[in-house]
Amino acid sequence: MTMNEEYQPINCDDYDNLELACTRHWVLHLTLRTGETISGAACEIRSRKRVEYLVIKYGRVSQEIRLDYITNFTHPKLGTVVVSAE
Repeated sequence: MTMNEEYQPINCDDYDNLELACTRHWVLHLTLRTGETISGAACEIRSRKRVEYLVIKYGRVSQEIRLDYITNFTHPKLGTVVVSAE
């Protein structure tokens, strides 16, 4: 994956679930297209140059993850959400 790939917006329902997680600062378990897994508190969704990012925090570290790089995320209130393109 390169940052030069064209951004593919995710499904609106998936986006809404991520917004809910940010509002409630839920800890999500994310799986990325690379197979990497990340766990952290969802903080906000940012948009830059028509690309959307989920900001998560774990410990004192925060990280931005492109929404279209997330293949699924899990939280007890949501179950496992498989992210799909719009």
